[in-house]
Amino acid sequence: MCSTTKASDLFEHAFSDTYARYALPGMAVAIIEDGKVVYQRTEGELAVGTGQHINPDTLFKIASNSKAMTAAVLARLVDQGKLEWNDPVTKYLPQFRMNDPWVTRNMQVRDLLIHNSGLGLGAGDLMLWPEPNDFTRRDIIAGLQHLKPTHGFRSHYAYDNLLYVVAGEVAAAAGGAPYDVLVRKELFEPLGMTRCQVGEWNREKVGNVAQPHMRTAAGNVPIREDGAIVPDITSMAAGGIRCSLNDMLTWMRTWLSPERQPAWLSAEQRRAVWTAHMPMPVSARMREWDNSHFSAYGYGWRLSDVDGVWKVAHTGTLAGMYSSVILLPDRKVGIVILINGEGEDARSVLGEVLTKHYTAPAQKVSVAHYAEAIAREDAAIPAQKRKPDTSARRPATGTELAGQTGRYRDPWFGEVALCMKDDGVRFQSARSPMLAGRVMKVGDRWLVDWDDDSVDAEPWLAFHPATAGTPPRMTLSHVDPDADFSYDYADLDFQRTGGCD
Repeated sequence: MCSTTKASDLFEHAFSDTYARYALPGMAVAIIEDGKVVYQRTEGELAVGTGQHINPDTLFKIASNSKAMTAAVLARLVDQGKLEWNDPVTKYLPQFRMNDPWVTRNMQVRDLLIHNSGLGLGAGDLMLWPEPNDFTRRDIIAGLQHLKPTHGFRSHYAYDNLLYVVAGEVAAAAGGAPYDVLVRKELFEPLGMTRCQVGEWNREKVGNVAQPHMRTAAGNVPIREDGAIVPDITSMAAGGIRCSLNDMLTWMRTWLSPERQPAWLSAEQRRAVWTAHMPMPVSARMREWDNSHFSAYGYGWRLSDVDGVWKVAHTGTLAGMYSSVILLPDRKVGIVILINGEGEDARSVLGEVLTKHYTAPAQKVSVAHYAEAIAREDAAIPAQKRKPDTSARRPATGTELAGQTGRYRDPWFGEVALCMKDDGVRFQSARSPMLAGRVMKVGDRWLVDWDDDSVDAEPWLAFHPATAGTPPRMTLSHVDPDADFSYDYADLDFQRTGGCD
């Protein structure tokens, strides 16, 4: 399949329109056909105002596109005879516990990868994000037993990050080396992904590292910038790998043209990774935009059909970083999008336009077409599902919360303090320092106004009186019903343990 000048013009216009429409700080995009790069472009800065420009070797957080790499490490270990997909997790991690002992005994390695555990959407993610925090992978494994399921085991799809962290620890136990060492050994080195980084690394030595941004009234500003040493983060196997555009081109070629690396992974394991293991809902958008009829999760990849064409893809989302990998295996086409700003809609519309060029070229869709479609979706959201107006908030007083202040503890998240400080009543997590802010009153309700604006999901606080067998409790819920699911406030159940110092 050859890319014509007309196609290149379409790609160029789509890139330019997306970049301008969504006022992005930086973006890198590439397309391959039959292993050859037919389009590549980078724009923007590593961090706004630095004058350091993004190029094909710039490192981006690929976020949940790391999941396919974790699955690939496990697939390599299966090829090497070091584990089997249907091995029980406890064979490698005897300390592993889910809330239900039967699920603990029956959870297999494969189950860690396909979001069928019975846990709710994003359960326990507050042990991973916002970063930095002091939760370890050992804490993740210990905390799982306290997360109550919302559905039966293997009965329901609900996206999960914690079990990918467990999968990384299973890989380490089976492979005889830490997860980051295995990723380098099994993926980066044999495939020649020379810029990718995992584990602890030196930002100054590696260089050319994009920083995340948030959009403010004054424009894009960097957030959560890396220090000189990038630490080994707990979320590594779920979403902690960084790669460049050139690395992601290599990654896509590896999957689309297996003959280039025939010894890297067996045909059997390639099929296993791209098998539909867990059904997923077909959304209204997928039906309307893509005429999709099926959707499923493989091992670290989402599988679906677009206009009758097989699609293997995944997205990645972290604060101020968005990625997308779209493969059309039967066309030998690969698309990668990397953004270092608030780019959810940008990623969606650009990915759709580029994909449609290959699946339904006669439709001649544009970025504006899909941007308007998203605007219509937003306009149709009912009032009860919209973020309420909380502008009338005011700081809570110690007198108003005299009966509720104190220290509270959740069995997996640990301790928080709700205590008087100079500027009023404050909420402070002991283990996740960015979850700190003032308690505000809105009507007859209470919410936490986080100190750091990049922590963008405010919670309501609700207080529950003591019962015969339970001390006073505090629960949290989202102010914005559409807030990022990784702020899994509903999974928290704090019990009061004492007063303030």
